[in-house]
Amino acid sequence: LLGGDLLNQIITANYAARQLGSPFLGLYGACSTMAESMLIGAMLINGGFAQYVACAASSHFSTAERQYRMPLELGSQPTPTSQRTVTGSGCLVLTDGGNQIGRGEDNEMYNDLFIAGGTIGKVIDMGITDANNMGAAMAPAAYETLRAHFADTGRTPADYAAIITGDLGKIGHEILTDLFLRDGVDLGVCSTDCGMLIFNPETQDVHAGGSGCGCSASVLCGHILQRMTCGDWPRVLFAATGALMSPTTSQQGESIPGICHAVALSAAKEGV
Repeated sequence: LLGGDLLNQIITANYAARQLGSPFLGLYGACSTMAESMLIGAMLINGGFAQYVACAASSHFSTAERQYRMPLELGSQPTPTSQRTVTGSGCLVLTDGGNQIGRGEDNEMYNDLFIAGGTIGKVIDMGITDANNMGAAMAPAAYETLRAHFADTGRTPADYAAIITGDLGKIGHEILTDLFLRDGVDLGVCSTDCGMLIFNPETQDVHAGGSGCGCSASVLCGHILQRMTCGDWPRVLFAATGALMSPTTSQQGESIPGICHAVALSAAKEGV
């Protein structure tokens, strides 16, 4: 079991692992934890050290807000750039076998999905200190990781049916798009973000969108994998982002480091 969450010492993941009794590696990458667990899990399997690896991440609205933002008890008005922590979780199982992953509405078996490659990100800090503007803090990290992925693999955004970050939210996604446009690269209409997909901005007042470890994990395990198994998206680049701050560093006025890990998912067995 590989997993983590947003709380101090990743206690949610630790307590879950205590109940399961499985070999466990606790991970902390903030909102990038799901992608981090998938990259490490794929390496464990590829190296022959594991046959089945469960990758999981979770978050909860009220608990994260008590640590990273203004206390809920104050009733403070969120800023337009702020994001709402998602109460949710996601888990997927990686294996080196040829197991089919599920059944469709007509009881037909879906084809396997594969991790075709990935890019481990670097910590990028552009000096953002506002804990209510994490999209701006994480967008440069997403830009660096995606740029490195395209350079290393020789691929372009057009090679993917969808490029999905998480969780930059509306503000961070706009910044990421603008950074690539300055390079003359259009990420395309299928570029989106888990923080933008998890909520309905027209009916839910979530400001810049969703965030939290459980946001990208929920969207990946629910929406993205479903679109892939149904054949809508044969190849997806999943790039989870994380704001690597703590309550102490925020109180001290420290800037917010960001990181992004990218995972290339494919409906066909391939390598990048």
